[in-house]
Amino acid sequence: MENIVDDVVSPEDLKKYETIYTKQLIQGDVNKQAQFDYAWCLIRSKYQNDMKKGIDLFKDLYLHGDVDAKRDYIFYIGVAQTRLKNYTEALRVVHGLLEVEPTNWQAKGLEHVIKERMKKEAIQGAAVVGGVTMAFGVVGGLIALSMALSKKS
Repeated sequence: MENIVDDVVSPEDLKKYETIYTKQLIQGDVNKQAQFDYAWCLIRSKYQNDMKKGIDLFKDLYLHGDVDAKRDYIFYIGVAQTRLKNYTEALRVVHGLLEVEPTNWQAKGLEHVIKERMKKEAIQGAAVVGGVTMAFGVVGGLIALSMALSKKS
């Protein structure tokens, strides 16, 4: 599952599917496959704005697309939210999918990835806060020592 979340689209593929989608959009007749392909590329982009646009396209597909594919649209929204580090929203999406399909192995796998990343970032955040606190403690101690030494002179 990590490979799905971490996969980055090539610039060539993004451009290719953007061209197809844009051409159909200009003609006023975007087919669902072109929209899906472009959205899938966007959520795998390295740019947050692209990922957000991909989420919007998947939401539109969910509202107006094939009923049988709705689980896929929801899943990919969860992937995009995970890539954006919107873990609470990603979990909400995945839990919604698991309510309807409790045995969905993709949703379970994505849920695991989200929780692991939340743990990892919490540990990293704690280390940063601890390091900053320690640095301020050292600086404060040096200032106090400096002031004490200056009073002696």
